[in-house]
Amino acid sequence: MRKYLIFLLILVLFVNFAHSQTPKRGGTLVFGRGGDSVKLDPINVTDGESLRVTHQIFDTLVKYKPNNTEVVPSLAVKWSVSKDQKVWTFYFRKGVKFHDGTPFNAQAVKFNFDRWRDPKNPYHIGGEFEYWGYMFGGFPGVVKSVDVVDDYTVRITLTKPLAPFLSNLAMPCFAIASPTAIKKYKEDFFKNPVGTGPFKFISWSKGDKIVLEANKNYWDGPPYLDKIIFRSIPDNSARFMELEAGTVDIIDGINPEDVERVKQNKNLQLFIRPSLNVCYIAMNMDKKPFDDIRVRLAINYAIDKKAIIDAYYPKGLAMVAKNPIPPTLWGYNDKIQDYPYDPKMAKKLLAEAGYSNGFKTTLWAMPVNRPYIPQPMKVAEAVQSYLKAVGIDAEIVTYDWGTYLQKTENGEHDMAFLGWTGDNGDPDNFFYVLLDKDNAVKGSAGNIAFYRSDELHDILIKAQTISDQRERAKLYEKACEIVHRDVPWVILAHTMPPLAGKITVHNYIPHATGSEPLNKVWKE
Repeated sequence: MRKYLIFLLILVLFVNFAHSQTPKRGGTLVFGRGGDSVKLDPINVTDGESLRVTHQIFDTLVKYKPNNTEVVPSLAVKWSVSKDQKVWTFYFRKGVKFHDGTPFNAQAVKFNFDRWRDPKNPYHIGGEFEYWGYMFGGFPGVVKSVDVVDDYTVRITLTKPLAPFLSNLAMPCFAIASPTAIKKYKEDFFKNPVGTGPFKFISWSKGDKIVLEANKNYWDGPPYLDKIIFRSIPDNSARFMELEAGTVDIIDGINPEDVERVKQNKNLQLFIRPSLNVCYIAMNMDKKPFDDIRVRLAINYAIDKKAIIDAYYPKGLAMVAKNPIPPTLWGYNDKIQDYPYDPKMAKKLLAEAGYSNGFKTTLWAMPVNRPYIPQPMKVAEAVQSYLKAVGIDAEIVTYDWGTYLQKTENGEHDMAFLGWTGDNGDPDNFFYVLLDKDNAVKGSAGNIAFYRSDELHDILIKAQTISDQRERAKLYEKACEIVHRDVPWVILAHTMPPLAGKITVHNYIPHATGSEPLNKVWKE
């Protein structure tokens, strides 16, 4: 599978570059997607639909290369780190301005960090700042201080080494926003985003579209496109029909049967996002009967994951998952044997747990397609059927996307579908965010199974402080074993999400992390 993924990635990049000719300027790119953004304040969102848009409006201090997660300069032109890995010094690009005309400088960077990490800061408003807690260990977390050295230099001091620190800073959630705009809009900044990025925010019609226009003064040169419109089209088939009709330029969330239609249409092209994701069903261990490992095991045995993937995922672009991290990521434990589909074993375990007649519960399913689950309601209905067969009566529950995320973070669900696209190419971004006890906090939980393991926590914290990747990989392989044993999830699938676009779209390179800047994309 790994060789296949690598081959496919190379093929996709070759196809994209092969389509490239001499870039042309102008035009509007219309991107059709399954759901609307929740907010446009990048530090206060965790969903891909929000970050897909903010990625265009804001810059981070460092960023990833277009085709991998290697970190390269962005607003910071260079950086250094002390021998003890605790003091990082960043040197910034000069002459950059926010979209409101105010200067980007070291003071602006410090303002953003202080806003993110200090709950007492007057501008620590507008959300829960989940990603800061997820990636930096709470508030203020591992960041001890952020000091301005001069107008274009900042020194960040950590309380301990943090191996993924630089990769974390490249994540689009840690984008630098205009202090002036934050002070002006306060709680409403999420509706009035101002960054230094290649596109400026123009308007947002909730549930319909977001309009951006080119930042002609962008430090990396003006974008090729004049405008980008992100349209919300919830139904996969309707979205695909609009692509065929020519009213949108790129879409994601393609039904399995439509992938072949893209290949056969000379006016369309297929894009494949490299696999860096997982889809799972979290069982809320704070609620009965999911505090009983026999029940959680029974649910794993009850579901035929391969049959679901064969029926509801694009052929050849998804695989049954057995680890919380995808096989493309170092630290993956291929020695683990997945729980097989075995309804008899499921019934036996339920009886041992005192549920020989089964039980009633709820199964939450997201209302929008995601890269890791293209047809969430159909998959939920299939799981519901498998659970019914072993005596578990699961009512399917859903909400609008923003409410769904809020309620699951608050632990209101029994079982819930969710997934994750890796943000930075580091296993820490999966394990610590989604499965560590630090992030099982109601109201801002990344760990919506509310699974709390001291054994796993000790391993994850140790892995964060070691710089040797081989040693870290061994720890994450052990972490895979612990999660497999404790079964807080049904780990369902890893995917290589397909997208489709007009043949007139050039230089669009889907990034493994789930979003990509569009300033180098152009249209004929």
